[in-house]
Amino acid sequence: MSQHGAAPAGAPRVPGLARRPRSGLLERETSEFDRGLSFFDAIYAFAITLLITNVDVPPDATWEDPGALVATGVLHQLGGFVLGFIVIALFWRVNVTLVKRITAMDPATTTANLVAAAFVILIPFTTQGMSDPTAAAYGLPTAIYAANIALASLAQLAMYEVARRRGVEVRPTTRRENVAHVLDSLATPLIFLASIPVALAWGGYVGKLSWLVLLLVAPLAEHLAWRGVPAPGPATGPPDALDNPT
Repeated sequence: MSQHGAAPAGAPRVPGLARRPRSGLLERETSEFDRGLSFFDAIYAFAITLLITNVDVPPDATWEDPGALVATGVLHQLGGFVLGFIVIALFWRVNVTLVKRITAMDPATTTANLVAAAFVILIPFTTQGMSDPTAAAYGLPTAIYAANIALASLAQLAMYEVARRRGVEVRPTTRRENVAHVLDSLATPLIFLASIPVALAWGGYVGKLSWLVLLLVAPLAEHLAWRGVPAPGPATGPPDALDNPT
């Protein structure tokens, strides 16, 4: 690597940025890119760690009787911890998959990725409201959580679209591939957005049950979106787990 942070010989070039100012450009195979990637990994790891703060330690006396222990609501909180752990881990997996498909992070792509990370950081907070035993039945905490997940999903999709428009894909996708990717990725945020009025009208438990529709919609959306699209190369195709962050 040169003093100006240029990628070593043989590293992928960034065709869309070849004639643009290189200020703030983090190219793959450089220490700057690795530091940026590590920073985002740390954000997801910290968000997962924060989930344990949602679990209150039951009073000492309740540990003598299983019924008393359950009555403290700790199982609701542990359920929220497990759900939050899975959700954030899937968002991290999506982020890793998307970053693997780009050759560099320019300021616009980095900013878009920071916005997505900000919504992920909020997940422990919204998970607490939804899984707290005194508020789990209310529609508003569930609606706020659903909005959080939808916005995080849309932000990750927007991050890759920014990278695509900036010309930093490993292999530029065709318009048809990109349309398929977008349609496939919209299943999760649309289902969660649709669950908001359900939760507000019929309560938190019904709102949560409506998320199970994803088990049917996600694979169907992927099949329909990618039907007729030529087989992608190793750097393209639907990012793993993009449609299933729950």
